[in-house]
Amino acid sequence: MAELKIIKMSEINPEPVDWLWEPYIAYGAITLIQGDGGQGKTTVSLAIAAALTKGEALPSGSSPIRSNVIIQNGEDSYSHTIRPRLEQLGANCDLIHFIDEEETALSFADERIEQTIVATNAKLLILDPVQAYFGKANMNSANGVRPLLKKLGAVAARHGCAVLLVGHLNKKGGKAQYAGLGSIDIYAAARSVMTVGCTGIDENIRAVVHNKSNLAFAGKSQAFGLDPISGFNWLGDCDTTIDEVLGKGKKPESQFAKARRFIETTLAGRPVPAVEVMEMAEEQGISLSTLNRAKEALGAISIKQGEQWFWVLPIEAECREVYQDNQHSQDSQDSQTQHFQSNVQEVSQCTTLTNLNNLAILNILSEQNQIVQEVF
Repeated sequence: MAELKIIKMSEINPEPVDWLWEPYIAYGAITLIQGDGGQGKTTVSLAIAAALTKGEALPSGSSPIRSNVIIQNGEDSYSHTIRPRLEQLGANCDLIHFIDEEETALSFADERIEQTIVATNAKLLILDPVQAYFGKANMNSANGVRPLLKKLGAVAARHGCAVLLVGHLNKKGGKAQYAGLGSIDIYAAARSVMTVGCTGIDENIRAVVHNKSNLAFAGKSQAFGLDPISGFNWLGDCDTTIDEVLGKGKKPESQFAKARRFIETTLAGRPVPAVEVMEMAEEQGISLSTLNRAKEALGAISIKQGEQWFWVLPIEAECREVYQDNQHSQDSQDSQTQHFQSNVQEVSQCTTLTNLNNLAILNILSEQNQIVQEVF
C-alpha cells in the first residue's frame, strides 16, 4: 500500500506559464493539433518548428528563444518530405533532430524520448501522427492512453519541453472533443488543442482554430496560405470557427465572405472615403484585418483625392475597352463629346463581380482626355 501523503495547497508556489506561442503552445505541456489529411496540420507543425529554430515570432506571439527541436514522423520520409519542407520554411536544420527508428520503433513509453530531450536540450518535441506512437497500447481505450500520456506530460514538465502531438480526425464527426481518431483521453490530456481545416475563403487558404485552452483564454483563429507555388505563409487572425473547419452542416456566412459582400455593396458605383468604410465595417462587426483581406481579394484600391483617401473597386477589361474606343474617336469635338457620353453611360451599365466604379473611371479618363471637362 502506498504511503499516505497530504499536501496543503498553501505549500504550492504559483508559477506563470512559459509560452512557446501564447496562448496556443506552452513549454512543459502537451498540445494537440488535429485535422483531416491534406489540410496542412503537418506543415503547420513544421512551420512552428522552423520559427523556433530561428527565434522567430509566430502570429500574435512574441519571439521565442532559438532552440533545438525533435521531430518524429511516422508517415512521411525525412529526405523526400520533411527536410524539403523545413528548408522551404527557412528552418535551421542543424537544430532539428530525430530518433532513428530503423531498428526499434518509438513509443510514448520509450526512454529514448527523454534521453534525446536531455541530450539536445530540445524545447519542442513533435510526434506525428500521435496514433503511431502508442506501441502495443490500445489508443481507443482510456486505460491504454492515460498512463502513456501522463508519463509523456511528466517528461515535458521536467525539462520545460513543449510536446506537439499531430492527430488525424475520425470519420464520424460530432463535437470537437470526439472528432479525433482514438480515445477522447488524447484530447483530454492535451492542455491546448488546435484544429486545422478549410476556411471556405479559398481552396488554398486554411485556418488553425484554437478550440481548447486550459492554461489561458483561447487564441484567435489563425489563417494560413498553402499554395503549391508560394508554399506556406501565415495570413494573420481570422474569424473561422471550429464548426466551419469540421464541416458541420450548412456553413453560415464566414466573416471573410461578409466583408467581401460589404465592400462590393458599399463601393458599388462610387468611391467611398476609407475612414467611412472602416467605421461602417466596424459597426457590422467586421474586423479591420478581415476587411483588408477582403479588399485585397477583390482587388480594391486606395486613391488619394486632395487630402482624403478613398476606396474604389477595380476597373474590369470591358470598361477599359470603352475608354480605348473613346480615345480612337477623334473626328470632331462634338462627336467626341457625344461618343464619350455614350461610353460613360455604357460603363455605368457594366455589371461585373466587383460592381465597376464609374467615378473612378471618370477620374482616370479626365487625366487622359480633355473632353471630360466639356461633358461635365
